[in-house]
Amino acid sequence: MIKAIKFGGTSVGSEKALHNLLSILSSDRSERAVVVSAMSGVTNSLIAIMKEENPATDLFLEELLRKHTSVVRAQMTQDQLDDLETKLKVRLTGLRQALERYQDTSNRTTVHDTVASWGERLSSIMVASLLRAKGVDALAMTSEEAGIVAHGSPGNGSADLEETSRNFRKSVLPLVRDGKIPIITGYYGCDQEGRPLTFGRGGSDYSGSVVGYALDASVIEIWTDVDGFMTADPRIVPGARTIKEMDYGEAAELAYFGAKVLHPRTIEPARKKRIPVKVKNTFNPEGEGTTIRDQKRSKGALLKSVAMKSDLSIVKVYSSEIVYNPSLVAHLLNSVFQNGATTYAISTSLSTLALAVPSNAAKAICERIRKAGAGDVEKVMIKENVSLICAVGDDLINRMGAAAQVFTEAAKVEANIEMISEGASDVALNFVVPSAKATEVVRKLHEKFIGG
Repeated sequence: MIKAIKFGGTSVGSEKALHNLLSILSSDRSERAVVVSAMSGVTNSLIAIMKEENPATDLFLEELLRKHTSVVRAQMTQDQLDDLETKLKVRLTGLRQALERYQDTSNRTTVHDTVASWGERLSSIMVASLLRAKGVDALAMTSEEAGIVAHGSPGNGSADLEETSRNFRKSVLPLVRDGKIPIITGYYGCDQEGRPLTFGRGGSDYSGSVVGYALDASVIEIWTDVDGFMTADPRIVPGARTIKEMDYGEAAELAYFGAKVLHPRTIEPARKKRIPVKVKNTFNPEGEGTTIRDQKRSKGALLKSVAMKSDLSIVKVYSSEIVYNPSLVAHLLNSVFQNGATTYAISTSLSTLALAVPSNAAKAICERIRKAGAGDVEKVMIKENVSLICAVGDDLINRMGAAAQVFTEAAKVEANIEMISEGASDVALNFVVPSAKATEVVRKLHEKFIGG
């Protein structure tokens, strides 16, 4: 019985967090492989320095060294700390070289993910050294050494699960079986040419699930800074509660549409092998957290949770050709998805295509649509300041009148429904409302269908 355990950025980001991490791993004697994120703020700083014309590289590297040693200084002897500093300096030399390549090349896209992945390369060394200092047989492993294979585009890679599994049987599994704890870098894998591909921001959760899949783990534990999925954002609904159990589909919907608990793609590898996913709080390890697994359909409360995705706009495309030329829609959508753009809802009518997209990408998406639809698209418009409400419940699609009940409550706070997405998911009803009314809608739905 092997566990795949992932610790997030806040879980490795402070002396207290690392003390809790040590306690969590020391109290569990299971065979384990651990995935770590970068320390909080490190990935942001790596991306920021790549944007500077004349980066102060020496000062930046010194600060990274200080950041990764200061949080463990009180828990290590001087000799152990010296050994850690030596390992970190070697790794930082690699970062310096990557930054120099980034500045010197015209094709920076291929180097961007290499630099962005460096936070995990540093945190894995720090965590492994701290564990060894406390008598735990741990060793740091990069994604390259472990054999996490990725494909796709920079910043939006996907793991090749089967090839990664074959590699893990040679690289990671023997270590785990021998009682060692590999501390593996999250957030990225490597393509066939050995170049790092990151899995998107928050992608270390996905890495944890990939490792669980590759090792046929009995459970995947995601340790973060919240108690698990909640019935709503407690900042909006003070009476929100932790959800003890969820279905894979419910968790994926909530993660994608606003619940900032785990990366939405975390569910994919786990669901394929029916591996339970436990979301737990590093700062409240005694809490139950949320367990995600296959669940039987029930007829309990209509809704289990309500999430909200803000900072969206609706892009409306008008063309009389939409109904007569189905390939036009495919062509327009293909232009939308360039540069990794995301859509949160799509709706069509006789002559209109509507998409809910991030507000900061709306104008660029409009320009791409106008260019792709030249001669066929009559008009493109943007409606700003909207939010998407994601209402999740058991088997919503087969509950008679479920949508009507939800929309009746939204009407009570005078929220106009701008877009609807129903039927694509068995467990979620998604709709767009003006942002000024979004929090009222969430509170009203929670009060009516969940309580508290």
